[in-house]
Amino acid sequence: MEERKEAKRVAILDAAREEFLSAGFEAANMDRIASLSNVTKQTVYRYFPSKTDLFEATVRWIGQMSGADFSRHLDHPDTNEALLRFAEGFIRWHLEDEPLNILRLLVAESGKSPEIVTTFFAAAPDETNAVLTKFFSERLGVEHPSESIRLWISMLLAYREDVLLGLGRPGDPEIAQLAVSATRLVLADHQRE
Repeated sequence: MEERKEAKRVAILDAAREEFLSAGFEAANMDRIASLSNVTKQTVYRYFPSKTDLFEATVRWIGQMSGADFSRHLDHPDTNEALLRFAEGFIRWHLEDEPLNILRLLVAESGKSPEIVTTFFAAAPDETNAVLTKFFSERLGVEHPSESIRLWISMLLAYREDVLLGLGRPGDPEIAQLAVSATRLVLADHQRE
């Protein structure tokens, strides 16, 4: 019985992911989500009482299924190597279709439905920031690392706008070079302190 319930929940979340990412939040249709998941609309509402609740659960589901495992590289004993491996994984993941589609959705819908941005950030806790804060504090000795982290992450996302605008994706050499350059800058800044 529990397995069937979980299978329905997963089917609804998969259908919702498809619907939200293709139609957007406002245009997402609960009837289509029910149809895609082979359940009734009433069943969808039994599991998720509102479209916002379903969106929040879908964001959590996408996060669980995303495979964004770049933070594991911070366990590497060599600080420079840990940051470089993290940087390359971070860049690659943020240039994948699903993270880009989520960003497009948030930007497109934020004016009409600002609650989805709030819902998104409530459902997707910033675990990356937490692990980087710990790393910068412990391994680099930075007392207040939030500004350094923000600048480094901004540098690592340098190619995202080009990809979003259809100007092409960087290859492995460009990704590796960006990781090296951005990491070298952040490390040099902290070695001067």
